[in-house]
Amino acid sequence: MRALADLIDRVNVATGKGLAWFALIVVLIQFVVVLMRYIFGVGSIWAQELIVYVHAFLFMQASAFTLSRDGHVRVDIFYREAHPRTKAKINMFGAVVLLVPVCVLLVFVSWDYVYNSWAILEGSAETSGIQARFLLKSAIIVFAIQMALQGFVMFMRSWCALQGDEIELQRLQQMGEG
Repeated sequence: MRALADLIDRVNVATGKGLAWFALIVVLIQFVVVLMRYIFGVGSIWAQELIVYVHAFLFMQASAFTLSRDGHVRVDIFYREAHPRTKAKINMFGAVVLLVPVCVLLVFVSWDYVYNSWAILEGSAETSGIQARFLLKSAIIVFAIQMALQGFVMFMRSWCALQGDEIELQRLQQMGEG
């Protein structure tokens, strides 16, 4: 199980690091759109939609990476100062009771929405827009699956920590400190 958790972690980290470049791409596209609009007087619906697509993919597909690095915002009442075993229990509870069920619900609720979009190869409502809205909607399901898998990793690492795994206990000791 640990090998599977490590594999999922590596995939999410590689995805997150690769998608980090999307932040620069969004800035560059936005710069070009502003330049075209206000200097040359030319608008581009396609470029404006591209900003939305790239931004959506960046944040939805890099969320599991952020979770793997403990980067999500947390209401920290006692977590930071808690013992690593307490952190492990909180993480297990959060993964099993909150994260994974919400991700399963998200896949369940959005499945028909995404399926119908693929069935008609839905495109932009604008004639000159990006004619691949079905890809954008697919990011919802990919997001939910990645987050659920990272929730599994959180559970497994916490389980190992509760079993006395020193590496996982050390990792939990460092969580919430920065």
